[in-house]
Amino acid sequence: MSILEGSNILVTGGTGSFGKAFITKLLRDVKPKRVVIYSRDELKQWEVRQMFKDDPRLRWFIGDVRDLDRLRRAMHQVDYVVHAAALKQVDTGEYNPYEFVKTNVLGSQNVIEAAIDSGVKKVVALSTDKASSPINLYGATKLTADKLFITGNHYAAAYDTRFAVVRYGNVTGSRGSIIPKFRKLQENGESLPITDLRCTRFLITLPQAVQMVLDTFEMMQGGELVVPHIPSHMVTDLAQAVAPGAKMHDIGLRPGEKLHEEMISPEEGRRAVKVMDGKYFVIQPELATWGYKPLNDAEPVADGFHYASNKNDIWYSAEEIRKILESGV
Repeated sequence: MSILEGSNILVTGGTGSFGKAFITKLLRDVKPKRVVIYSRDELKQWEVRQMFKDDPRLRWFIGDVRDLDRLRRAMHQVDYVVHAAALKQVDTGEYNPYEFVKTNVLGSQNVIEAAIDSGVKKVVALSTDKASSPINLYGATKLTADKLFITGNHYAAAYDTRFAVVRYGNVTGSRGSIIPKFRKLQENGESLPITDLRCTRFLITLPQAVQMVLDTFEMMQGGELVVPHIPSHMVTDLAQAVAPGAKMHDIGLRPGEKLHEEMISPEEGRRAVKVMDGKYFVIQPELATWGYKPLNDAEPVADGFHYASNKNDIWYSAEEIRKILESGV
């Protein structure tokens, strides 16, 4: 039985790819009392309402995470929060840094403040591999948000609210995915643009990302940064999985883009442990005034541990990626 069963749950950015998959899982398997979908786009909310056929367990709040008062109102009597709202496009962030700071940094601070003020029990915030040793504005804002959520436990030490973060890589089928573009180019007989033929990335499915958040709610004490142990892939293998036999050409790395992604830096690796039989890594907090204790099933990682997409011990082939895409997950 999940701790979320029979509870009131709020999802910021709830009309995005993750939000829709997470809400579907909640309604089907977890049986919450009430789910609040908090997002700023009226059209997307209307579209998702049709998708869920106005399920009576759902509540719809138009609002921006930049608005602290609106967040407090939305979190009234809420038990658990998933913070998925963010501005995410790397190149957009390079041209619009102020907007990314307002949403990803100040918006995260607002979620923390509202959760403590409203008596929320647990908050899980979604992060990205680009927050590890960031080189672009988006990654820098998400790293800042990660640290705000971990440090939020200090502010909430005298309260019941606790915060944790989950960090993962590219999600198959998410909004903004390169996959539809590759398919369209193949249909037109065009060559596929690859940022760098040497690029590697992590790959996670939406169901895996959803389950990771559910698992984090169960295991967290507050202060954990949870990372999945998932396969890497060559970007060229992804292209061939989507468009078998298609020609590819190297267009070079875009501004703010890495050759290889990273989810745990060497410095973070000193605080990392393996949990749930190696299913996840957990970066434990350095300072834990709220009384954090190491997880019961935690196993230490090797000395010098560094979790980067080109240094992984598990990999997807083009054929394996193709099977995942064909399965629709």
